[in-house]
This record gives sequence, structure tokens and C-alpha cells, in this order.
Amino acid sequence: MASKSKKKIIARWSIYIAAALISVYFLPRDDSNRYSYAINRPWAYSLLTAPFDIPVYLDSISAREVRDSIQSSFEPVIKRNTAVEDSVVSRFAYILDNTEDINLSANEKKALVDELREQYRTGIVESNIYEEIQNGKLPRVRKIDDNVATSVVTDGFLSTRKAYTNIDSLFREERFMLAISSAKLAQLLEPNISIDSVESKKIYEETMQKAMAPVGVIQQGERIIDKGDIVTPKLFTVLNTYETLEAQRGETDYRENYYPLAGQLLYMLLIYGALFGYLHFFRPEYYANIRLVEMMMFVIALFVITAYLTAKSTGMWLYIIPFTIVPIVLVVFLDSRTAFFAHIVTILGAMLASLFPMEFIFCQFMAGVVAIDSIKELSKRSQLIRTAALVFCVYSVSYLAVELLHNWNLEKITPRMFGYFGINAVLISFAYIFIFILEKLFGFTSRVTLVELSDINHPILRKLSEECPGTFQHSMAVSNLAAAAADKVGANMQLVRSGALYHDIGKIDNPAFFTENQHGVNPHDALDPKQSAKIVIGHIHDGIKRADKEKLPSVIKQFITEHHGKGKARYFYNTWCNTHPGENPDDSAFTYPGPNPTTKETSILMMADAVEAASRSLKEHTPEAITALVNKIIDGQVAEGLHNDSPLSFRDVQTIKEVFINRLLTMYHSRISYPDLEKKSKS
Repeated sequence: MASKSKKKIIARWSIYIAAALISVYFLPRDDSNRYSYAINRPWAYSLLTAPFDIPVYLDSISAREVRDSIQSSFEPVIKRNTAVEDSVVSRFAYILDNTEDINLSANEKKALVDELREQYRTGIVESNIYEEIQNGKLPRVRKIDDNVATSVVTDGFLSTRKAYTNIDSLFREERFMLAISSAKLAQLLEPNISIDSVESKKIYEETMQKAMAPVGVIQQGERIIDKGDIVTPKLFTVLNTYETLEAQRGETDYRENYYPLAGQLLYMLLIYGALFGYLHFFRPEYYANIRLVEMMMFVIALFVITAYLTAKSTGMWLYIIPFTIVPIVLVVFLDSRTAFFAHIVTILGAMLASLFPMEFIFCQFMAGVVAIDSIKELSKRSQLIRTAALVFCVYSVSYLAVELLHNWNLEKITPRMFGYFGINAVLISFAYIFIFILEKLFGFTSRVTLVELSDINHPILRKLSEECPGTFQHSMAVSNLAAAAADKVGANMQLVRSGALYHDIGKIDNPAFFTENQHGVNPHDALDPKQSAKIVIGHIHDGIKRADKEKLPSVIKQFITEHHGKGKARYFYNTWCNTHPGENPDDSAFTYPGPNPTTKETSILMMADAVEAASRSLKEHTPEAITALVNKIIDGQVAEGLHNDSPLSFRDVQTIKEVFINRLLTMYHSRISYPDLEKKSKS
């Protein structure tokens, strides 16, 4: 026993430390960004002073305006290609002189060549540049001569087509037109002016560098920002510069590397330790169940790690993650108090990934409270839809409240956030699937499954009602009786209700050997009491076999094995003793295999089973007779030690007795007789 207890302790510590280490491993880390802050949000840390001189650059808004201004007014550098100009003019002159079809005098040819040279002197540019000039996008360019830049107006520049049109319009005589056509001037023309991209880029970068130069400096030791100060665009730029310079300095002090990691690990150990402490002191039955602890830590760590991975893309995507699934799942498997505590631990862990921790905690806290309050007993899918709608509304209202609190207006509301809340609400509906996965992974039975098992159309229950109608009616009555008592003493009412319906399914194999299914003939009359006891006790073993065949959950099997505990088949035991006076009976032949009830729920079922069966044998169902019967049976079980392993208190037992008495009085209440209608005599 000591070895088993030691293994459980080691297992718990392993789960605890592993969850903390895995969470820290996935924490987003950026050595150049030690702080989380945003424009128009308060600074959440203590006073920050400059550890070294920090240049002050233009804030993002001002820098963007300067860049836009430079881009719109920048004059690119042009270069003139005289070789192209000389080549085209020379070829044109050569063609004029050596083409027989051209009948022009020497002066006329010279006039054509001089005009072409004049067009090149004006400047011919590429067609795309000419289009920009015509559209007003390039009003001026820069010309560099002897390292001296001169601004040039572009409205006089020509395209190759425009230059050709100009020459053609000046020489309209037929002989000139024939000469221009024969020389194929349109094909000869090439641009002699182009943009010098290399020089233009160089000048643009120099201009931009000068414009983006520091406008000031924060000297070493000077205050940068203090807690509560609003992060203005200017401060935002200063903080970015500070973090960049700090990263570039490459300080190798071990504290810079290990202290933050130690703080993260300590933080995780504390919040997970708080959860383990809660389980140890307030939910010892959960704490003792290693698989349950594994399931809780798996769910919490899964959502915390998902938050860290999501935050690496963008912090605002955290609001897409349906954190409320954590309390919903734990309400279904456990209870609302534990679900709430686990939800707080989850959001405290995920908070490290948020840009705005206080806003995040507030919104998630409100959503979790509403989810727990609205779900309570999950039995239908429609409840998840209602919960999802309520969570969406609470997220939206909480977000509006935070924005009004910080900004005093709604101008900075981000509509995209409501889209995130909507996606979050849709994902909550997948809690049903998540519950099913957890059931298969950890072998637990949720309330959803218990509700499904309580359906009397379940194949086993339908077979029980057809082949053992008396047992079925008995199980229904026991189910109602036990559920009412469980509700009063804080036990799992749905679990008791489901377990009671299946506790006697072993009787299906031999229905006639149980009095509730007999009709005048009792087969036990022809059997020895030991044989009869063996058959009756056998319905426990038969019930487990049938439950295994139908793959019923282990919690349901527990009701089958424990509803008689290690009690005796008292009727046959007493009969054997009466017919064998002076002989010592073999107690094992009349004793159920057990074990005795180990939970509140199975203890309540044992009491309800015995009381309901015995109440049918009462000749009179008066308050005195029912009270005496309930006290006799339950006190007898307690005296026999059948409930020693149960967590029920004496107060619980007294409450259960009162519930049973009131319920049985209601079940067996007397009805008034209806009077016959008297026939009136004819007058």
C-alpha cells in the first residue's frame, strides 16, 4: 500500500513539473522585445531610464508622411546618350544620300537631317516615361553635368512617335514625304534620354537617410517612460529603438539570459501549484485520481500552449481561441467550482502571450463565468449554442467596456475584434467533440454520456423491460428514489440515475428467479437455499459480463458490483439457518462478492435498492410503517459495515432517510374513491 501511495506522489509531481516545463518551452521568446506595449495604451511596467544614449527618430506617422512627400516630389536622374543620337542622324543622312528614289537637293537633305538633330536636341524619351510625363507624374527630372545637378522641366520631351510627327508635319511636300518614307525614319528613331536607375536610387537613399536622421537624443540616465504613461507614437518609436540597440549591444551577462527564464518557470510552477493545492485541500477525491489530474493538466496546458503558438503570429488572434471550452469540459466531467479555478489558471498562463494582459484577463474571466453559469448541466447540443451566443455577447460588451475605460470614446474600436469573437463562439460548439475525445483518451464518463445512457430506449434497458418487466419497474423506481437523495446530499445526481437503471441488468439471464418477475410460481421452492443464493448472487457476475459485452463505462459497472456490497442474500441465509438448526452456515455461499460501496453514489444506490424492494412487501404504507422500514434497513446496513468505505457522513445518512420516507409516502399515497353517479327517478 505504501509503495502504491509513493508511486502516486511521484506521478503527481511528474505531471506538475512536466506541465510547467512544457509551457515554458513554448513561451514566445524574442530577445529584442522584452516588453509588450502598443500605441495609445498605458505602459504596464515600472520606470524605464536610458542605459545609454538613445537617438530619437521620427515616429511612424511622421516618418510615413516624410517618405510619402519624398516619393511624390523626388526627381529621378536622367542620362543623355549622344552615341544613339549621332548614330541615328548619321544613318538617316547616309540613306538620304544613297537612295535613288529620293529626289532631293543637297540643301533639302541637309534641312531634313538638321530637323532630326533638333528633335534629338530637345530630347526623345522612352514611351513609358513619356506617358508618365503626359499624366503629370513626372513634371521634373534631374540632370547632372560635371557633378552639378540641375532640375529640368519634362514638358518639352518627346516620344519617338511625337518626334516623327513633328518632322512629318514640317515637311508636307510629296518629295519630302517620299524621302522620309523611303528612309524608314519611324524605324530608325531611338530614345536618347533614359532614367539613370543606379544614380537615382543612390540619390533617393541619401535623401531618405537625411530625412530619417535622428531629430534628437535621450541621454544616458534620462527618463524614457514610467508606469501608467500612455505610449504615444513618439514613445513607441523610442522604445523600439531602445530594444533594437540593446539587442545589437549583445550583452552577455548571464542574468540577461537566465533570469527571465527562471521567472517564467517560477510563474508557471506557482499557478499550476495553486491548482494542485486546491485539489489537495478541497477536492481530495480528484487529487487521488491520477488519470483525472492528467486530464485536467492536459486540457489546461493544451490551451496555454495554443495561446503561445498563436501569439507568434499576432497577439490579437488570442481572442479566436475558445478558452471557455476549458470550464465547459470540466463542468461536464467534474463540478463548477473546480471548472472556475481551472479557468483562472488557464487564462493566467495564457496571459503571458497577450499584448494587453489586463484586458485579456478581464474579457476571459467574464466569458468563463458566463459559460459556467449557462452550461451547468450539459445534456443537449442546443445548450452549447446558447452558451456560445452568450459568450459572444459578453466578449463584445467586455471589450467595449475596456476601450471606453482606456480611451474615453469609441473611435479606436477595432471592428475586426467582433469577428474574432464570432469565430470564438463558433469554435465553442466543438466542445461536444472535445468531450468525446477526452472520454476516449482518459476513460472518463461525462454527464453528456450519462444522459444518453439514461434513455430508456437504450438496447439493454429495452431488453430489460421486455424480459424482466418487474425488474425494469424496480430499477426505474430506484433511479428516481436515489436521484432525489443524491441531489440533497450533493452527490452526482445524473450518475446515480444512470447507474440505478443498469444495476440489475444481470437478472436478464434468469428473470423467473427474482420475485418481481414471478407470477405465482416460485422456482426457488424446488431448490436448496444454497443453490438459490448462488443463482441470485450470480446476477452480479452476469451483469458485469453483459456490461462488458455492451461496452458500458466503468462507472456504470461500479454500480453493478457495489449495489449489494459484501452483504448477504439474507432471505436464503435465514432459510438455511432455520432448516439446519445447530449447524454452522458457510457464510461465503450466501455473501455477495462486493466490494462494498466506495462512493456516495453507490452507497445511495445500495440504500435505495433495499428500501424500494422491501417497501413492496409492506401490508400498510402508513407514515409509521414506512419510517420504521427505512430506519431498519439503512441502520442495518450501517451496523453491518457495508458503508464503511463510503464518504457519506452521518448527516448525509439522515438526509437520505428523510428523502426516502417522503418519496415512498408520495409513491404509496392513498387515492380517494370516486362516487358513482346516481340515477334520477322519473318525475
